[in-house]
Amino acid sequence: MHRLRLICPLLAASAAAVGAFAPVAPPLSRHRTAAAPPAHARSPSSASAATALQMSDFGSDFASAMPEKPQQSMKEKLEESATSFIADLSSRLADGVDPPPEMEALREARDGDSDEGTLALRIYELMIEQGMTYDIDPETGRLSPTQFDIKENLDVPEVKAEFKHLYSYGMELIKRGLLSLDTGKEVVTKRLINRTGLTPEEFDKWLGY
Repeated sequence: MHRLRLICPLLAASAAAVGAFAPVAPPLSRHRTAAAPPAHARSPSSASAATALQMSDFGSDFASAMPEKPQQSMKEKLEESATSFIADLSSRLADGVDPPPEMEALREARDGDSDEGTLALRIYELMIEQGMTYDIDPETGRLSPTQFDIKENLDVPEVKAEFKHLYSYGMELIKRGLLSLDTGKEVVTKRLINRTGLTPEEFDKWLGY
């Protein structure tokens, strides 16, 4: 079993969904064509080429003139992320394995018209618990309860990297104003630091901060 594999397709997808709050669209590609010569000065071949070019331009202009899709609000993005996360996690649980209670908490937050802060918090909590309480079968990709002893494996580079990934993710939520500083500290202390057996100061030093 692969332990604490947070950078797996499931978590990578959920993180991308939650983290992409301000997607940047690439600039539209526009081009300018040279003026066509008068009709009497064009040969049949040049006229055909000009017509083809104009039709191509028309198609490009038509596409760019289409109305843009309405942008999602922050809350809509979080609700969509919650739905995707719940579906992905449910599909990856091994037969007979129960989901963590945090998944039902996220479902209730989504269905209960919760605000952005609550949705972000519930997603973050589920991300942590998915990584801390399940192992991934390398052959099937299915999740099952772990017996991994975190405190005895703090020297494993992958363990440190994945704790740092989740810690940094929480700090990013605070930076974006989706979690308060106090709530972020509480989640990190309870769900990350306490699992290592380290003090907050030792935890920061362990992660290289």
